[in-house]
Amino acid sequence: MTLALDQNIYNQLLTKFQPKIIENEEEYEQARHLLLNLISKQDRLPEETAMVKLMATIIKDFDAKQPQPEPASPREVLLHLMSANNMKQADLVGKIGSKGVVS
Repeated sequence: MTLALDQNIYNQLLTKFQPKIIENEEEYEQARHLLLNLISKQDRLPEETAMVKLMATIIKDFDAKQPQPEPASPREVLLHLMSANNMKQADLVGKIGSKGVVS
């Protein structure tokens, strides 16, 4: 069973937030901020829940259109983590295996 939305309340939300198709990162951040505020709200009205669903759909659509990076190999991931944590190959000996395994 779906609840009927109060058109007055829903129209006020639409006027206040003016949802639209996201075209750039700035609009994405604004939509994300709005969604997070609505999600964290206690005792959300049915109209606000409808707005959550609308904003989530708009954000998901934008995300799906973004180029996906090439997947990294396990070696590339390990090298990145080592660099980010200022680690050398020798620091991994004993943690992931012998010197031969690490090499």
